[in-house]
This record gives sequence, structure tokens and C-alpha cells, in this order.
Amino acid sequence: MTTTTTAALATAPPTTLRRVHLGAGGPLSDVRIENGLVTAVHPPGEAPRADGQSLDLDGRTLLPGLWDSHVHMVQWAGMRRRLDVSGAGSARAAAQAAGERAAALPTGEAMIGFGFRDGLWPDAPHKDLLDAVVPDRPALLIGMDLHSAWLNSAGLALVERGDHPTGLLREQECIEAMVKLPSAPAELTDQWVRDACTAAAARGITGIVDFEYADNIADWTRRMAGGTVPLRVAAAIWPAHLEAAISGGLRTGRILDTPGGLLEVGPFKLLTDGSLNTRTALCHEAYPGSVPGDPGSHGLEELTPRQLVSLLRRASSHGLVPAVHAIGDRANEMALDAFEAVRCHGRIEHGQLLAPKDIPRFAELGVTVGIQPTHAVEDRDVADRHWAGRTHRAYAFADLLAAGAVLELGSDAPVAPLDPWLTIASAVTRTGDERPAWHPEQRIPVAAALAGSAQGRRLIRVGDRADLVVTDTDPLTADARSLRDMPVYATMLAGAWTHGLSV
Repeated sequence: MTTTTTAALATAPPTTLRRVHLGAGGPLSDVRIENGLVTAVHPPGEAPRADGQSLDLDGRTLLPGLWDSHVHMVQWAGMRRRLDVSGAGSARAAAQAAGERAAALPTGEAMIGFGFRDGLWPDAPHKDLLDAVVPDRPALLIGMDLHSAWLNSAGLALVERGDHPTGLLREQECIEAMVKLPSAPAELTDQWVRDACTAAAARGITGIVDFEYADNIADWTRRMAGGTVPLRVAAAIWPAHLEAAISGGLRTGRILDTPGGLLEVGPFKLLTDGSLNTRTALCHEAYPGSVPGDPGSHGLEELTPRQLVSLLRRASSHGLVPAVHAIGDRANEMALDAFEAVRCHGRIEHGQLLAPKDIPRFAELGVTVGIQPTHAVEDRDVADRHWAGRTHRAYAFADLLAAGAVLELGSDAPVAPLDPWLTIASAVTRTGDERPAWHPEQRIPVAAALAGSAQGRRLIRVGDRADLVVTDTDPLTADARSLRDMPVYATMLAGAWTHGLSV
């Protein structure tokens, strides 16, 4: 395998791809690529001989390049190197794994892990459990949903929360603690990110929308100036950076001055509620076992409706498209109400639990739904417990599609792996193990899942950007396992190979 440099994108030689199926289930064709664009499509053997490369792809399938519409790239890149406790069935088991990892680390080095899901645990995370096995250094476990963090006493002291009674931080206090943690040098973090981008390209990814909680414009500008990034990146803007973005004239979709022109201004990200696993997703009905009258019994409201409308109006009036995090049905209703009040285009990220009356509103209001199908597969047991009686309207992908909503698929990495085929397979099969599909009525067709993973591109046409992926198997005829493990033969970005074929 070879990986292109950003400079190579501008100098990739003309290429003719011969005997390749033009899209899933498409006709066998020859495709000409020049100057980063698809310039001609011919029946096989009819393309005139031309300069540059001529590659016989032996009947493989050529697809539009894939996007992951929701990632947290620095966290994904870092967590690929950290302790994974996602398989732990209890707080005690997760703590034990943390203790074993800490014992193997150099003296004084913090123990950092990720992936715990306490929504089904028989015991509760507590700092005392971690203190018992990691008494001599900071220990931190990050929840799989990124909405909670579990620290020992040394870790709490490090983030100036030594008086915290349990060590389990949720939502805003979790975010604040993460900011205070010592971080790896930017040069090291950037290399981890580049490595993760290269791995993503090997799975057919040509672009991502990065929702990392950071100054993403500045960070990605630095990365792209400093080395190879084999993806297009739409860098999201958080409220802390909104006024600077407005002052700088940034608008969603604007291409920034970086090598290869691969960086663009992404959406403006807002949070309305928390998550399912932490029981902070804002819902109309109280969570089972909650105390009547407890202000958190229905989840957490991160913004009031008035605040949300004000922020949507401020951002959209300056050309920044809002992307509103909403998981619970009450949060989604509030977000849709805000879009209706402001009358701007935008996105709702997640849209996991919806009231039936709100499903058609996405199409009516022109609001895109950023969905993460692997969450439906991995959260099924937690949803069955905490959203009992309501799961027929959870992760309602087929209902949204039938109502005319635009779906864009992503992973929310590191919540789920940054692998588009895992995402697509989860949307199509609604299961990730040997169990039957969970609410199979909400499965969507392969063709719809592919389009949702390619920014709506269904066809490869003359004039399109040559962001393409070649697969050994046609997704339309692949069984569930083959779809999930799809063999990617090659990936192309702007006419240059980023995976699988040498120049």
C-alpha cells in the first residue's frame, strides 16, 4: 500500500480505470480521471487510449468516496492506543482491568482507558474501586458515549475535583475535567491523527466531519500544513469559538487555504441534552427507577429553548449551519421547534428517540439527520431497559427515510469504530452479533445506506470529484458478514490513490 501526500493531489497523473462496475449493481465501464475529476465514462473497451495510467480492475465495484459524518478525531486517535474496557460487565471488572494495565506502566504514568458502559452494570462506578487497584497514580476511564468519566482520587486531584464524592463525572463536569488533563504534545497528537486518517482511508473513507471538542479550524490547519492528511475534513465550530469564527468571516462549506484544499469550515455544534447510557438524554418520560420530582429524572437540558433559538439565529445569520446534538425525544422536539422558529437549514445529530409526530418534521423543515447506526446495535440492551416500551421509535431510520428525511451516516468515533462498512452493515441488518435484528422494521436498504455514507452521491458522473473507492465485492450482493468486513481494494482522493495502488 502507498499513501498520497497532499502535494501529490495536485499532480496525480491521468488515470483510466478499465472494466469496473459503475456503482453498486452498475454496468461494467471504463472511467477516465484527470485533474482530480471524472472526465469520461465509456462502455468497456470503447475508451480511447490516452496518456497516464491504465488499470484493469477486473470487474470490481467503483463507488463514490465514503464520508463519516460524525467523528471526534483526536479522541478516536488517542483511544486506539488506550485500555479498552468496553467488554467489562461490572464496575469491579473495569477497575480490575485498569489495575492490571497500571501495573505494567512506567512509574507515575497516568492510566487512561475508555469504553465503559455502566447503564447495565450491577454495581456503580466509584473512586474507591479505582483507588483500591490504582492507588499511586491518576487513573481515568472515559465512558463509551463520551458523556462521562470515572476517576480515582489522584485523577480527581489532577483535575481540581478532589472533593468529588464518587469520582463519576457526567456531562459538563466531565468536559471540564477532560480539558484540565495533561495532553500529549501537539506534534505527537497530530501524528496519531494522521495515522488514524490513513487507517480510515484504507476502509474507503475520503472525508470526515470532525466534532472534536477543540478549536478544530486551528488544529486542522496546523495538521494539514505539517504533513500528510489523506482525507477531506469539515471542521466543526463549538460555541466557545463562535464569535471568532464570525469575526473571521468563516461560513460552513468555505474551503480554507491548506495544501490540497482539503479543509473546509464545518457546522456549528450545539448540545441540547446528554446521552442514553448516562441517563441524561432529555426525554418526555422519566427514567425507570428515578425519584419523582428529581430534576434529572427525565434527563438533562443543556440549553433552554430560548438559548437554543438565540444561538441558531446568531450562527445561521452569519452562514454557519447549526448541528444540534439531540438524543432524547424531548430534546429532539426542542431542536425541531428551534429550527422552525429560526427558519434555517441545519442538522440534528443522533436523533435517537423520537415522538411519532416529530418524524415528518425533519423533511418538512429541511433538517438533515446525522445518524450513527452502530449505536442502535450496541445500545439495544440499554435502550430496552431505560426506554422500555418506547424502542419502536428509537433509532427510527426507516421511518425517517420513508418520511423524506435526509440521512447522513457516521460512527461518532470513538463511541463506535471509524469504519464505514460497520456503520452501513448496522443500518442494513440492525444486529452486530448472532441475535436477530433489533426492530427489523427500522432497517434501511443497502443503496440508501451507501448514499447516506457518501453525502448523498448515488451515481458516478462526468464532472464529479474523483473521490472514489474500489471494493472487491458488490455491496448490493454482499451478505451481512461480507458487508461488515467489506474488502476495500483501493481508495482515491481527488484523483490520487490514498490506499491500495501505487502511483
